Amino acid sequence: MLLAVAGLVSGGPAAWAALGGDAGSVPGDAAHLRAQSHGGNALAGYSVEEMQVPSGTVVKEYVSQDGKVFAVSWRGPTVPDLRQLLGTYFEQYVAAANERHLSHHQLTVRRDDLVVQSSGRMRAFFGRAYVPSLLPPDFQLQDIQ
Repeated sequence: MLLAVAGLVSGGPAAWAALGGDAGSVPGDAAHLRAQSHGGNALAGYSVEEMQVPSGTVVKEYVSQDGKVFAVSWRGPTVPDLRQLLGTYFEQYVAAANERHLSHHQLTVRRDDLVVQSSGRMRAFFGRAYVPSLLPPDFQLQDIQ
């Protein structure tokens, strides 16, 4: 997993905001990731926009009623472009990922303004990231899938 982080650090700056950004960033994220959008689902207090990147990985962006992306998740054979998905939070993620960890297959970052949980092995990666202060009222963390 840390190898995936190292590979992402060398990329260029993100062209669009994602986590913490406005809902208008979702189509830009799909374009940047060359993903096929599967539309969104409106739920109580938020919506979920789903897209599939060419590798087959499914990415979901969770958008609050006030139009902020408060969480993202991914599941599939590759780790998506986390620089794109984490937006302005990416540098905090990289800094935390570079700290010592007991496992190369699982990474958890817990900060006051960012939580990232990522795990997997070759061709089976999954994870989620969210900003605690942006979570809608009564939102259940287990709903980030």
